[in-house]
Amino acid sequence: MPSSIPTYADVSVGTEIPAQEFTLQRADLVKYAGASGDFNVIHWNERVAKSVGLPNVIAHGMLTMATAGRVVTDWVGDPGRVVSYGVRFSRPVVVEDDDKGATLVVSGIVEEKNEDGTVSIALTATVGENKVLMGAKAVVRLA
Repeated sequence: MPSSIPTYADVSVGTEIPAQEFTLQRADLVKYAGASGDFNVIHWNERVAKSVGLPNVIAHGMLTMATAGRVVTDWVGDPGRVVSYGVRFSRPVVVEDDDKGATLVVSGIVEEKNEDGTVSIALTATVGENKVLMGAKAVVRLA
């Protein structure tokens, strides 16, 4: 969480939202499957994932999306301030069966200050050199 919650007056176009790193491991996928009810085998069975052309087990898209959204909610200090949030999935997050898993790095930048007291944020989400989300945008209402 930031040391202080930003206000509309504090930010300008170009304000950077600090990058955060999130580690996703196979155990996280199992926990998410239980919480979401999404037990698709490509999220836990390497043999099946590879048989359908995936490089390995992949993280749930909604888990990736929610994890990236944490950067925004941490920055504004209250998930209720998020007016809208959307992404396009461009590449799956491959989660190897090792002690490292996958490291999702998410950062953001304020692209627009809107007259209604909201700001539009563009997010960048990568695993290694690969962008895993494209067009990730959030609109948040600041104090």
